[in-house]
Amino acid sequence: MDISEKIKQNSSDRIILCRIGEIALKGLNRSTFEKNLYRNMKEKLRPLGDPEIHWSQSRFYVYPKDDGFDYQKACKAITSIFGIVSVSVALRCPSDFQEVTKIAVKAAAEKIASAGGGKGPGSIRFKVESRRGVKTFPMSSPEISCELGGVLLESFPELTVDVNEPDFILYCEIREESYVYTDIIKAQGGMPLGSNGKACLLLSGGIDSPVAGYMISRRGVKICAVHFYSYPYTSERAKEKVIELAKIISRYCGEIKLMIVPYTEVQLAIHGHCRDELGTVIMRRSMMRIAELLARRNGCAALVTGESIGQVASQTMQAMYCTDDAAGMPVFRPLIAMDKVDVIEIAREIDTFETSILPYEDCCTVFTPKHPKTKPSLEEVVAEEQKYDYEALEKAAVEGVETVIVG
Repeated sequence: MDISEKIKQNSSDRIILCRIGEIALKGLNRSTFEKNLYRNMKEKLRPLGDPEIHWSQSRFYVYPKDDGFDYQKACKAITSIFGIVSVSVALRCPSDFQEVTKIAVKAAAEKIASAGGGKGPGSIRFKVESRRGVKTFPMSSPEISCELGGVLLESFPELTVDVNEPDFILYCEIREESYVYTDIIKAQGGMPLGSNGKACLLLSGGIDSPVAGYMISRRGVKICAVHFYSYPYTSERAKEKVIELAKIISRYCGEIKLMIVPYTEVQLAIHGHCRDELGTVIMRRSMMRIAELLARRNGCAALVTGESIGQVASQTMQAMYCTDDAAGMPVFRPLIAMDKVDVIEIAREIDTFETSILPYEDCCTVFTPKHPKTKPSLEEVVAEEQKYDYEALEKAAVEGVETVIVG
């Protein structure tokens, strides 16, 4: 059954039109990404009535099955799905200009009403933008815009045309059927979740790592997460904070398997046997080894951290080189060249910031040296690390993992 036949089966005059981004640029494997996005949308919208979803010509169309469909909740859900650039609630009709005129008048009336009806003749500025996706339609895009604009001016004295600074734009798309809408809601963009493999996020309780998890997932990477927990030096509330952060980013990243590693004994051993100025780098190497073991058990191909060059002593290029040497798989750092203010802005947008700044320390802040070495050499770090055998403690930490599923 082609999309035109599917359209005829749905009697609702209102749909949600979803625009895709990078997927449209894919070549012969484009359908793989589209099918992945379709599955993600179906899963996200199932609690809202499991509407029909079809796609054609770089658009996904959401058709409700009943009159009680909550468009506002559905749009909110769809805008959290990676792969969707923007959405609009659109009126639909057959691709006949008289029918298009009717729904254009209806859409404009709704927009004018939502603006309070205007403040007199010519008080609301508008313009029309049209796109003809079916070349057999007898009018060009400029002709459609011109004709619809004239009809709206005749129908609503409150309106006046302003193509430079309109109060609203009426959009018209002529395709297999036609769509008219006045609002475009920004979505996440990126690639469909699960289309680019799986990675393991090192999730602390700070600002950066939740943002890193969000950003890597936005590129289509499914994530699990590892958190290092040093009780009693870090409190139970610190662990609850990290679980809450995982829940928040799962709104975008899907279900997350969070593995909480009991790290106290390893951390105490590092603190007791290593030179103080190298302790942080050696601790990070230990975390990489543990995270890699857990990542491989969960089918991951890479580790992900929230590190950014020069942000703290353990995030200099030299220190990160020493850290990466301990990992036997790639380490991705989505924030590597970002300023802190930019990371905070994203944290606010995805609602992790207020939770991240709660005053509960994570293990990375425990036993922090007063004067950490910012430019350690790999040779000296490895030599210092070999003064004590951490393998048994790290294996015990892996076996003692507490697993929490969120999302």
